[in-house]
Amino acid sequence: MGVAHNPQEAVIETRQLYKRFGQVTALENINIRIQRGEFVAIMGASGSGKTTLMNILTCLDTLTEGQVLLDGVDAAALDEEGRRRFRADKIGLVFQQFHLIPFLTALENVMLVQVGLEHRTDHLPSQLSEENEQRVLALLQDLHHQGRTIVMVTHNPELGRFADRIIRLQHGKYLSEEVQQHAVA
Repeated sequence: MGVAHNPQEAVIETRQLYKRFGQVTALENINIRIQRGEFVAIMGASGSGKTTLMNILTCLDTLTEGQVLLDGVDAAALDEEGRRRFRADKIGLVFQQFHLIPFLTALENVMLVQVGLEHRTDHLPSQLSEENEQRVLALLQDLHHQGRTIVMVTHNPELGRFADRIIRLQHGKYLSEEVQQHAVA
């Protein structure tokens, strides 16, 4: 018998999350909860901390202070191998720019491109059309409708409108949150 999950449970939760790079504080006292099955956009201008936050939420980086719970697992308790396994088992990543990630294996990097763009592998990211952006958004929406939790990092308000909720960051701090009344279906 499987374990039933409460759809209102937090699948991602940060508690007083801080990330520092030397004397620079990239994230300061971030407290967010993302429910299972939600489609959330994390938005902010360049330098707002959204990429740093996403790297922590996907176990690509570690926090300096605070706590991150990912599907009930304390991310700080995972060693490098544990983080790699967690990513492989629980997290799917789609990047706006199709770079190879230096700390993922060749197989993991190849797995990242399985979004219907394999016939365009010889194209530069700048050559990929608006049609392909729409294909990726349609895939994310389909996964969301299947009950998957989607967290999208963007500074583009047009992309943000696809989310159920927008969390805004500014200068590494939580700025605001907005529930979308008419999220794009």
